[in-house]
Amino acid sequence: MALPTAEETGNMAEMEMQWAVKAMHHAETYMKLLKTVGGNNFKLTAIDDELYADFKKNFPDLNIEKLDESEFKTEVSKAKWRDFINKYENRVTDFNFGSLVRIDCKGDYTEDNTMFVMRTQFYCIEIARNKEGLNDSIKA
Repeated sequence: MALPTAEETGNMAEMEMQWAVKAMHHAETYMKLLKTVGGNNFKLTAIDDELYADFKKNFPDLNIEKLDESEFKTEVSKAKWRDFINKYENRVTDFNFGSLVRIDCKGDYTEDNTMFVMRTQFYCIEIARNKEGLNDSIKA
């Protein structure tokens, strides 16, 4: 898909709104799964185990229970994440789509408990939370 021309950027607000709706739908669907099925009872991708192992190897000190947004925003961390995410370009569907992730795994998606990440980051964080039992308290 080619980037829009200067004349076409008038539709950018509409595109942003479409992205926001899609990201929110994804977040709502995920929370429904956590609340009804529980995080240990489904896979997010066909390669959950591989993503988990690679994530833990590359980001061993990342606190997945309560994310610190600043750990995702530095130039060094952005470069490290970019290299990590790009390895999965042909293996993870929508690997670089924007997604919403809960900052504190004990809470729901709210304005104060949500941050923007790439889909692969979402998968890695939530697969780890599920495998480590951090999402167990969500199930109704």
